Parts: sequence; C-alpha cells; structure tokens
Amino acid sequence: MVHQSNQLTRSHSYRWLKRGIAILAALNLALVIFDLTYPSLRSLYVEFIPRLVQIYDPVKGIHPHPETQGYLERIAAVEAQLAQAESQENTQLAPPTEVPALAASLSELRLLSQRLMQHNPFSSQENAILETIQQSLQTRTGMATPSAAFDRFWSQDHLTQANWSTELDFWRQQIRPLINANYYRRVNRFGHPVDYFWLIDLPFMIIFAIDLAVRIRGIRQRDPQLTWFESILRRWYDLFLLFPFWRWLRVIPVTLRLHQVGLINLAPLEAEVQRDFALGFAGELIQVVGVHAIDLSQDAIRRGDVMQWLLYPKLRREYIQVNNQNEISIIVKRITDIIIHQVIPQIQPDLELFLNYTLHHIILEQFPGYTQLRYAPVIGRLPQRTTERITKNLSEGAYQSLVQVWEDPEVAEMTVNLAQNFRDALATELKKKHNIQEIEDLLIDLLEEIKINYVQRLTDVDIEQIVDEAERIYRQREGEARSEI
Repeated sequence: MVHQSNQLTRSHSYRWLKRGIAILAALNLALVIFDLTYPSLRSLYVEFIPRLVQIYDPVKGIHPHPETQGYLERIAAVEAQLAQAESQENTQLAPPTEVPALAASLSELRLLSQRLMQHNPFSSQENAILETIQQSLQTRTGMATPSAAFDRFWSQDHLTQANWSTELDFWRQQIRPLINANYYRRVNRFGHPVDYFWLIDLPFMIIFAIDLAVRIRGIRQRDPQLTWFESILRRWYDLFLLFPFWRWLRVIPVTLRLHQVGLINLAPLEAEVQRDFALGFAGELIQVVGVHAIDLSQDAIRRGDVMQWLLYPKLRREYIQVNNQNEISIIVKRITDIIIHQVIPQIQPDLELFLNYTLHHIILEQFPGYTQLRYAPVIGRLPQRTTERITKNLSEGAYQSLVQVWEDPEVAEMTVNLAQNFRDALATELKKKHNIQEIEDLLIDLLEEIKINYVQRLTDVDIEQIVDEAERIYRQREGEARSEI
C-alpha cells in the first residue's frame, strides 16, 4: 500500500513537472516571437514603452542613429530659442520670428533637412519612414515637393502665419516619433547584425535538453528494443526547442506539449486535418485503384488468361468453399423456389386473364364464322365459356407441371446434363480462334469505356458525404460499445 501511494505521488509530481515544462516552453516561445518582431515594432515601443526600448536595444545591438539624433537635437535647440523669444515678447521685446539668432537657426535647420533627405538615414530599415515624413509635411504646408515642404515648414513666414506653437505641437506629435524611432545596428566581424538573444535563450535550451534526455531515457526503459535514434524519433518535434536558428519552429513542440498536458485541446483540429487528408486521399485512391484494376483485367484478357479460365476448367486454381457449400447454386435454387411456390400463385389470376384474352381475341377470332357464332342467342355464349375453361385448365395444368418438373430428381439430373452439354458446346465454338479474338477485343474495349466513363469520374462523387457517413457509423458504434460496458 505504501509503495502504491509513493508511486501515485511520484506520478502526480511528474505530471505537474511536465505541465511546468510546457508552460516554460510557451514562455520561451513568447520571448522568441517578441525578439523576432522587435525591429519592426520598435517604433511603437519607442512611443508607448520607451523604458522597454532602453532595456532591449542593447540585446539587438541597436543604437540611435547619430544623424537623426543630431537633427532632433538641433530642433530642440530651435524650440528652446522660440520659448525664450516668447518670454521676451511678453516683456514687450521683438516678436519670436524677428530674433536674429532664431532666424539663423531656422536657416541652418532648413539646410540640415535637405541633407537628411539626400542621405536618407532611414534606408537601412524596411519601413518608409522618410516617405511618411515627407508626405505629412507636404500636406501640412501645401507644397508640391518634399524639399519645398521642409523649407516652407522651417521658414519664419510659415511659423508666424500658422502660429509657431501649433506647428511645433504638430512636429512633436506627428513627426518627431518617426525620426526618433530611427536606429542603426552594429555588425559583427562576419557582417551580421549583433544579436545577444542567445544569452537569454541559452538557459531555456539547457532545460529543454535535460527534459528531452530524460524523456528519451524513459522511452528506452519502456521499450529496450528501440535504439537511441529510434527513441529520439519518438520525440522528433522537441528537437526544434534546441535549435539556435529557425526559432519560430518552436511553435510545433510548444503546441503539442500544451495539448499533451491538457492546457489546450487540439482534438477538433486533429480531426479536421485527418478529415481533409481523408477527403483528398480517398478521391485519388479510388481513381488509381479503379484504373489499375481495369488495366490488370485488360492485360489478363490480352494474355488469354480469362478465356483459358473459362474454356479449360481443369486448369483453374482450386476454389475454396466456406461451410462446404456452393453459395451460388443455393442462391439460384432458393430464388427459383420462391418464384414457383410463392410468386406464380399470386399472379395466376393475371396469367389466366392473359391466356383468356389470347385464346378469345387472337386465336379463335381467326377462324371463319366465329364472329357470327358469338351473336347467336344461346350458342354464342358457348365459345366464351369454353375459352374460360380451357384457360383455367391450361394455367393450372402448366403450373402443376412446372412444380412436378422442378421437384422431379430425374428432371434435375437432366437439367445438369443439359447445362453441361450446353457449356461444352459453347466452349467448343468459343475455342475457335476468330471467336476468341473478337470476344477479347470487345472485352478490352468495354473495360476501356468503363475506365473512361465511370472510373475516372469516381472523384466527382461526394467524397465528403461518404466520409461523413463513415464518421457517423464510427460514432454510433462507439456509443453502442460504451453503452454495453
């Protein structure tokens, strides 16, 4: 009892350990996704989470671009001069745009703007930041070209007419975040961008390696016949957790681990994938098997195997009978019994009516004087009664004779002899070369027509409906099995 309790405790702890490793793998995958998307989303982080940018930029070897940073610093100096000029305006001094030092700073800023467009320090990035800035300034100033838009925006006339404080607010909110997000990345001696994410990823990889080694060892303990390579293949998807490249592939082992520990349910997705595979595979399989079967039949006919099997019974392979009985003969005899003893008695009135009509209207009316005899007062009814009696006797006699013939053992023996002689005579005629050749050609053409008209159209049937029906039967069978337990 104590041993069983310890085993249950150990199993419970191992289950929680597997769940913890799965959660840790999910956390690692989230870090990988964040790292892969960081360069493209950095501009958003700069605007909304600047502290995160300060922490993570060194990991990716990112530094603010010196040219754009110098440009922003020069604009900050102009903003400081404008703020100082505003305070002077409040003390009845010159307006802000008439301060000589400010005019020189604006002229220098226009020159720096032209250099910024010419050098385009944003070209190393995939997003078109400079193009966005130029379009925004063209819309703001109403100028036709980006160069004229920069010159107009940093001119004294524009800042005076449009209210310089309003224009600087537009710059801080719309343009400055775009320029501030610009950066450059250091490269290593191999020419690749510096990336220290592997230092963050290394502890996770060590934990995953240890976990994988323990799992592989457990697989070998459960099945000692497996080699190390075969045991590793049992957990092939976990190898993606150890790759220092293509880290996005870790989504495969993470998803499977979370499903295995019950944190997510992939059963509906798995069923749908299997269903789609079955739909695609079934249509192709039906057509391939059908065409191949007909091709084999045509080859057998061309080789003469079919005619040899039909004409030379002694050469046939021994046919294995189940329950030591010929099912075809039994089925034929049973159907014949049903026809004679059950079907014919039910249709006997219709048979009598048919024979009566045949004798009366087709046979007797052909005799001369029969038509005049029908209209005689008493004698005219005699033919009608006579035909009815003859018809009844004929149908009853024929039926009784048929029953006696069918149940007579001598008749059965004669029927067998007749069938044997018929088959022998037919085989003798079919053995003639021109008959064999003609029949084989016709059979080959018939199979070719079946292949074209039916087999190659099998994929047109509703395979999905067939799969639905198969699933319904499977679920019904499972439900019955559960109810019996």
